[in-house]
Amino acid sequence: MTSNTRVVVIGAGLAGVRLARRLAELGASGGPALVGPGGPAAPAAPGVSVVLLGEEEHAPYNRVLLAEVLAGRYAPEVIALPAPGGLVRARVTGIDRAARTLRCADGSEIAYDTLVLATGSNPVLPPLRGLFSQGGHELPEGVHAFRTMDDCLGLSKAVREGTRAVVIGGGLLGVSAARALAMRGAQVVLAQQSERLMERQLDPAASRLVHRHLTDLGVEVHTECRVRDVRCVGGAVRSVEMADGYALDADLVVLACGVHPRTGLAQQAGLAVHKGILVDDELRTSDPHIRAIGDCVQYDGTVYGLAAPALEQADVLAGLIVAEAADSPAATDSPAATDSPADADSPADADGPGAADGSDAADGPGAASGSGAADTPPARARSAARYTGTRSLTRLTLAGGRAPFDLAAFGEPDPRPGDDVVQLADATRGTYRKVVVRDDRVVGGVLVGDLGTVGALARAWEGAEPLPGDGAPLLHLLTNDGGS
Repeated sequence: MTSNTRVVVIGAGLAGVRLARRLAELGASGGPALVGPGGPAAPAAPGVSVVLLGEEEHAPYNRVLLAEVLAGRYAPEVIALPAPGGLVRARVTGIDRAARTLRCADGSEIAYDTLVLATGSNPVLPPLRGLFSQGGHELPEGVHAFRTMDDCLGLSKAVREGTRAVVIGGGLLGVSAARALAMRGAQVVLAQQSERLMERQLDPAASRLVHRHLTDLGVEVHTECRVRDVRCVGGAVRSVEMADGYALDADLVVLACGVHPRTGLAQQAGLAVHKGILVDDELRTSDPHIRAIGDCVQYDGTVYGLAAPALEQADVLAGLIVAEAADSPAATDSPAATDSPADADSPADADGPGAADGSDAADGPGAASGSGAADTPPARARSAARYTGTRSLTRLTLAGGRAPFDLAAFGEPDPRPGDDVVQLADATRGTYRKVVVRDDRVVGGVLVGDLGTVGALARAWEGAEPLPGDGAPLLHLLTNDGGS
């Protein structure tokens, strides 16, 4: 028997590793300890032990930097996360909420007191003719998603000088993939269905600068261009066909069409799910014993799909778990308090998880009323920090060409009627700065080529404080580094 609260985290990506590390750090000062494979949960005040489950055969890594591995700038081990020492490889296939146990692919079971879903997202595979053989689920040879380390290593192995590569999708991931392949010497065509690149993050002027940068690298960019068919011979891709009938020869095709939250386990378990797993400001799902963080989560109508919100959610949840454990009575009646086959020390077959994109409005946060409603938390937990959403800044460096190409975007880069807009552009240097002001507050901005002011502008946006009426501080923010 044990009085520890056993926390099991499914997913060893950025969010899951951050949570486990935060709990382990708290353990160094009398907080929770991390569980290693081959032994039971180690007790540590205030009574929390952690099991971190990951599917991929690789050590946890920073998915944001996969394009740098593909470009040849970093070796895979360089982007490894400083993961805590208790990672267990296991593929979870089901959740028994009544018994508070997990079923794994190898037949083992893992008990939990608190379960945290950090399952990330899966890549979107577009409905293209020829993408799958009838009834099949395997991509043809030469066609790759770009989400996991295995995807990245597969692309790296296949690309050669002069390889004809078609990247489908011109968002952040597609632009990064096209740049990386061009740096490897491939002949790259980027096909974007909408009218401009990175339309979710950038305004038209900034998007044109990204277009120019890719063109300078030798990438052939086609916007307002829809791919409808993947043509294969002998199970290997040979070309892609556009909606207008034009065909592009291809040795490689990269699918960079976005991602969607990985919610399968949550849906099978009967949790509230819309675009993502619905959570409240304690990151609690519709089951009071299950929390969720990262790309799989939908909070207040938003699925972020970015690193910064995932890390912030992990930090908040670590504090909540410790506060609740400190106030909770001994958990001797919990499933994890008994001897069970739930010790997570047996490996299972591993696929890579994934990670996610944005979404539209939802039905509401996840701690719904009724049988799934969360219990009232103890007093100390109520006083702990809550998650209130993240104001995220997108930042990207595209190496290659004459010089690295930097860009940053935050908030709403496209103004509404009545907004004030301040823009500074230097066509010779290829720099561009734009800030959108509404009701004397910075609500969005885009910077390309020179990010010296991004720190000060981001702080003004995050603080949401009104700017003085004479406009001088805003011009100062645009023209001075302000401490980035």
